[in-house]
Amino acid sequence: MSTSEPREHELVRDNLMSLQSHVLAEEAQHPSATGDFSWIMSAISLAGKTIANKVRRARLNDVLGLHGDQNVHGERQQKMDVIANEIIMRCLGDRASVAVLASEEDEEPTILRRGNEGGKYCILFDPLDGSSNLNTSVGVGTIFTVLRNDPVILDASKTICQPGIQQAAAGYILYGSSTVLVVTTGHGVDMFVLDQSIGSFLRVKQGLKIPTGNNTYSINEAYRAAFSPGYQSYLDMVHTKPYTSRYIGSMVADVHRTLLEGGIFIYPPTQKHPDGKLRLLYEANPMAFIIEQAGGVAYSGLQRTMEIVPEQLHQRVPVTLGSPDQVELLQDRLRAEG
Repeated sequence: MSTSEPREHELVRDNLMSLQSHVLAEEAQHPSATGDFSWIMSAISLAGKTIANKVRRARLNDVLGLHGDQNVHGERQQKMDVIANEIIMRCLGDRASVAVLASEEDEEPTILRRGNEGGKYCILFDPLDGSSNLNTSVGVGTIFTVLRNDPVILDASKTICQPGIQQAAAGYILYGSSTVLVVTTGHGVDMFVLDQSIGSFLRVKQGLKIPTGNNTYSINEAYRAAFSPGYQSYLDMVHTKPYTSRYIGSMVADVHRTLLEGGIFIYPPTQKHPDGKLRLLYEANPMAFIIEQAGGVAYSGLQRTMEIVPEQLHQRVPVTLGSPDQVELLQDRLRAEG
């Protein structure tokens, strides 16, 4: 046998694993699995590939800039917000197991089918986080979470108001120099990269763990004067020590870097937004689920983010997440603030 030929264990190690194969392999470990989740992930994968193509061609196709309308939060919609929202709705709309779809761009959840019609899951999503950054080619992303539908609760607005600890799955797709999909089903965090030559998301990392010992913080310090004393005390501390500031302004990109390299991501409440600005159900909770599954922690103020009981779809919260050692330094100052 030639020494240049790969050994048997190297062939096994280097086997390609697509997202679809990964999900099917996960389901095979659960005899009660029906295959419904694989269909949902297939739809999310299709939506991600379609949005990635639209993002790459946004300037060529003249779909950058404002759409002209405000969304339910009073924010000016970008053209790509509307396009991404429509793509996800269309990709998930024909999946027989999806009961409810809820988006940042829509005031109310959309009921597709009831529990007695096969609706088992609710999908909540931010179709294009950081879309205003597209004009300058900064990485943007899609955030999603999968909840189990309660067939007893007929009001869609109530059935989706579940604490984050009840999430069945969560993930995000980052549209940057490459298109990256990160997902958890509560059994660790796996990362996939889109190979455009074959049109498939391929697994590149399994069981991701957030590193510790990285003195990097991510926060928009332009609003420092509007932060409470605990956050300002934390910033005073990091300014006197060998810390590095990294802030992109796109939550998916900032959290992705924090997940891979460690450190802390902070989105505090301000005087203008005392309850915080990030949405609990489809931004904070899915990111908290991913970070916790990777060994990190996530808080909203002094409360664990995923233990908050939501009251409505677009509820806002502050967010602190990242490596346990870095987050604890901030939590100490928030506790001292009282």
